[in-house]
Amino acid sequence: MSRPTGRVLTLLELLQSGGTRTVAELADRLGVEGRTVRRYVAQLVDLGVAVESVRGRHGGYRLAPGYRLPPLMLGDDEALAVLLGLVAGRRTGLTTTERAANETASAKIRRVLPRHLVRRLDILLEALHFTDRPGGFATPDAGTLLTLADAVRHRRPVALRYTDRDGRTAERTLHAYGIVAHAGRWYVTGEDARIGENRTLRLDRVTAARALPGSFPAPSGPGPAERVLSGFATAAYRHEVTLRIHGTVERIRARLPASVAVLDEADGSHTAERWRRVELRVERLDWLPPVLASLDRPFVVERPDALRDLVAAFADRLASYARGT
Repeated sequence: MSRPTGRVLTLLELLQSGGTRTVAELADRLGVEGRTVRRYVAQLVDLGVAVESVRGRHGGYRLAPGYRLPPLMLGDDEALAVLLGLVAGRRTGLTTTERAANETASAKIRRVLPRHLVRRLDILLEALHFTDRPGGFATPDAGTLLTLADAVRHRRPVALRYTDRDGRTAERTLHAYGIVAHAGRWYVTGEDARIGENRTLRLDRVTAARALPGSFPAPSGPGPAERVLSGFATAAYRHEVTLRIHGTVERIRARLPASVAVLDEADGSHTAERWRRVELRVERLDWLPPVLASLDRPFVVERPDALRDLVAAFADRLASYARGT
């Protein structure tokens, strides 16, 4: 690569890093004079790269949004970060594209990487392992995700066609507060305008989304992530459980996170050891006795009686194991 061509590509990389770059700054970075910078910019424009001139005291050059993506210049660390992001996104299910799109994007980046970096990346991927199983979740439609993001940003109502877990499809109008990625899935949380209650919806179950006229006020209270976790903890399940546990918020949350349990934190102190009320809604009770035992803190089962019986039976088994009988 000739030196001038290399400098033109370096100029493109500098502009892609964002913001407006002054002629003096670019000339210093490239080791050339200002008029040479202007000639390099003209070459980029001839190649179809959307470079615009910014006038004024703090003027210079910047990349303008164009109708197509200009040649993308990535350093070794940046290319590695992008490829690992694609691998991790596919593995955990946190991607908004079909598997084929994810793989073709990876292949396009790999094709333009230097051979030494491709070899290092392959070595890393061979050595890389995940503790969780590969994500097998349905992915949300990218258009739906972008429509909802715009509705969140501008606080516009959005009409959704949504299929619930029982397979029923219905039209909903949502005041979307935020989009949340959790445990390999995408969710949108907001107020169902028809019934005036908060709802958390899975994005892969949204088959159509359309912005509506009007706006709604910014919500008060917890942020979107806290709303989603609280929604999981209070969802309708077979058993309603109420406990009192003596411990700190941190210790209790280590075993009963916000996505599982609602914890009384009214006193505002997370470090104080005191009796705290804990409420859960669960489909099964059999997993709770070992969790409560692992807390190693005093606790009282207020309801249901079936859980109290399971805890007693679990304690008897542990005692039997300890005695070797």
